[in-house]
Amino acid sequence: MRRELASNYRYLVKVFHEIAYKAKDRQDLLAGIDEFLDEVIVLPPGEWDPAIRIEPPKSLPSSDKRKNMYAGGDSTQMNGDTPHSGGQGGGGHAVGDELKRTGKFCGGLILDVKRKAPFFFSDFYDGLHIQSLSAILFIYLGTVTNAITFGGLLGDATENMQGVLESFLGTAVTGGLFCLLAGQPLTILSSTGPVLVFERLLFNFSRDNGFDYLEFRLWIGLWSAFFCLVLVVTDASFLVQYFTRFTEEGFSSLISFIFIYDALKKMLKLAHYYPINSDYKINYVTQYDCMCVAPTDVNSSDVYTDPLGSLIWTVNYSDTPLNATWSSLSKKECLKYGGELVGKACDFVPDITLMSFILFFGTYTCSMCLKKFKTSPFFPTTVRKLISDFAIVLAILIFCCVDALVGVDTPKLIVPSEFKPTSPNRGWFVPPFGGNPWWVYLAAALPALLVTILLFMDQQITAVIVNRKEHKLKKGAGYHLDLFWVAVLLAVCSFMGLPWYVAATVISIAHIDSLKMETETSAPGEQPKFLGVREQRVTGIFVFILTGLSVFMAPILKFIPMPVLYGVFLYMGVASLNGVQFMDRLKLLLMPAKHQPDLIYLRHVPLRKVHLFTFIQLLCLALLWVLKSTVAAIVFPVMILALVAVRKALDLIFSQHDLSFLDDVIPEKDKKKKEDEKKKKKKKQGSIDSDMEDSDCPYIENVPSIKIPMDIMEQEPFLGDKASDREKSPSFLDRYTSS
Repeated sequence: MRRELASNYRYLVKVFHEIAYKAKDRQDLLAGIDEFLDEVIVLPPGEWDPAIRIEPPKSLPSSDKRKNMYAGGDSTQMNGDTPHSGGQGGGGHAVGDELKRTGKFCGGLILDVKRKAPFFFSDFYDGLHIQSLSAILFIYLGTVTNAITFGGLLGDATENMQGVLESFLGTAVTGGLFCLLAGQPLTILSSTGPVLVFERLLFNFSRDNGFDYLEFRLWIGLWSAFFCLVLVVTDASFLVQYFTRFTEEGFSSLISFIFIYDALKKMLKLAHYYPINSDYKINYVTQYDCMCVAPTDVNSSDVYTDPLGSLIWTVNYSDTPLNATWSSLSKKECLKYGGELVGKACDFVPDITLMSFILFFGTYTCSMCLKKFKTSPFFPTTVRKLISDFAIVLAILIFCCVDALVGVDTPKLIVPSEFKPTSPNRGWFVPPFGGNPWWVYLAAALPALLVTILLFMDQQITAVIVNRKEHKLKKGAGYHLDLFWVAVLLAVCSFMGLPWYVAATVISIAHIDSLKMETETSAPGEQPKFLGVREQRVTGIFVFILTGLSVFMAPILKFIPMPVLYGVFLYMGVASLNGVQFMDRLKLLLMPAKHQPDLIYLRHVPLRKVHLFTFIQLLCLALLWVLKSTVAAIVFPVMILALVAVRKALDLIFSQHDLSFLDDVIPEKDKKKKEDEKKKKKKKQGSIDSDMEDSDCPYIENVPSIKIPMDIMEQEPFLGDKASDREKSPSFLDRYTSS
């Protein structure tokens, strides 16, 4: 008690003094002490390290310097050191060997091969881990769903010249070869929305002008592959260094929002196809029936019943309709043979929509909860980590079982069971000549330029996101080598009439997240430390092998409900937004200043400028979304490229100091850690700022820490400095506590 009273002497004089003198009995005094303890902040005995808080400055600059702190140009800085020089413009990527322009023919490609060759064999045995199995199953289901979705959309857009089977085969071939030979095997290839838009426009153009669609597409693909190879041999991938956080996060956020939007859109479309029957009254169930009757203008030449009761399709068996035969048909058979459904129950649909939404949100919620199970207090550490690694697979299995137990006929995954082209009018090889005039082969170079920009932007921005420093990759990147194989596979797919493939942002981020490694043991209450990503080729290769074998796994895959896979889509879209600085800054718009987290850019950049930067990025994202939803979506890659120009224009609005913190690929936690280490180092060396001479209020630090030992506190005075006060103090309390 004496320790609390001594450390809060002023509070005692103002508040507790009156209570102590006005107390009539022991209960009044105890009530005053309780009130005092509720309000007071106590310093316990021990040692307090001032490094855990923001230190006061070593010296304060003179009044003239303080007035001119924000009036200067880009050379003036706020508290702390910026990681970039004033002339860099902030942000950007460090120009390492991966992005260095050699000026030689295939110089960057050769360096990529030399850099990745020593790790080729380790890429296989590094993947021999239980975590790789969970990653394979997770990414496989996402890849299969994506292949089916884009295959169906391609079939609708091209009148089945490309369909689900072509999508499966193309995904398996291109993805497997890329993961085996590319520079960054963690990148997952897939069909993308902009490519789908281009395919639709190209098919309509070919049909309207009488061109052979597949042959015209073949030459566009060959020209585009040639242009990509030119970019490879000229080291054009060095332009990636101009893709700052502003461009990366704008692109990745857009793709994530597309995944979320498409998942919800598919569920709403399912609800429209299976509407909720709100007119169904259970009390009048006896009045509901449905029968199939023959149309008035049809005879029994369509169908009859044999003596065993089975339906047989025949011709002119009788001129009189057989009502018994029609009434025994199912709903699908009745509509197939031209019958009519009569009765109030014919439009009845079970609660397929409600069950589908339960599976959809249940899969998403279960995946999120199981992924965070690693930090829960239940079960041993090994079990928690295993559950977290297999979170998505467990969620899918759980809700597949729920669907089977309930028995509602929800829509299931449809996989082609025969290995043949979707359209009977095409084969597995597209002839390059004979279908179009000769000048079309040369004119195809113009749309090929647009395809080249599209593929280059999609591939390299995704590669930049995968190769971020915060992922702590140790085996290096291979931008030139990746683009080389994208070009080669583009030519192969064009000859086979398969869809074009490029790096998929969301699935690649999900692949990275599923392979993250953390410390297995840590102190109680301490968060596990991120060690890096398991860099290997095994997961990608097996994912695409399974994708190719999915044609033969149709009897098993047909039990997976589509709402469950849509829930996986939603999870991938939401999970890929975690750790994005743009999303953190969006949350700041709704937070009062006192509740905002200790982010590095909030230490150095005024809040209004942070909000302005966020608003500009949000406006660009909205414009990209509107553009994607219109016919002009074919120029979508050009607009992504325009983000680089917008970022350059921000130099006119923000200082280089502000941009170095708002637009930088270095993770916030690493930059903050570096800044704190710099402060500690300066403190240990006893360094003093150069403007100490001009300081109005210099600060001199003499004691490195505050120590409050227990033995000294028992001998400390607690009421005053005078000897008379120290002598009278014990009797003062005894007088009021003796009763």
